[in-house]
Amino acid sequence: MASYPTDVVQSVFVTGLKNAHGVEHQALALIDRQLDHLEHYPQVADRLRLHRSETEQQIQRLEEILSSFNETHSTLKDIGLSISGNLAAIAHVFAPDEILKNTFANLAFENFEAASYKSLITLADAGNFAQATPLLTTSLDEELSMANWVDEHNAELTLAYVQRRAAGNTASH
Repeated sequence: MASYPTDVVQSVFVTGLKNAHGVEHQALALIDRQLDHLEHYPQVADRLRLHRSETEQQIQRLEEILSSFNETHSTLKDIGLSISGNLAAIAHVFAPDEILKNTFANLAFENFEAASYKSLITLADAGNFAQATPLLTTSLDEELSMANWVDEHNAELTLAYVQRRAAGNTASH
């Protein structure tokens, strides 16, 4: 592997950690808004509750890594991305197919988070920040697990939505 200036790698790594911290706060906002609207999809609600707990742990892991560099998260990024998450979730509330739109968004978002963690692991390796790799790998595994769960249940949720709608029931959430 090529050698990169440690100060540059560390700077990019710390910025990435702060960005990931903000994205995890965005994830909490998205999850919380969705949990308010899943009365007819308890399986989704259960999985989101589990992932919410994982997300809180991911935030703690990121803070631990940032602390090892004498850094802290960016409150501005956290607040901005949290607001963004709330707005994104609210946009789907009025859609008659809210559950489907949220499912598609969740799949995209989980893969985005996984890509972020993969990038952070690459930077940790390049910068020789070995203490961060296990923590980041745990978070990556959780994101990939959630993305796989959403992907594996997409057809089932789609058909459940159609069945509820065909029966004249509230199907959006």
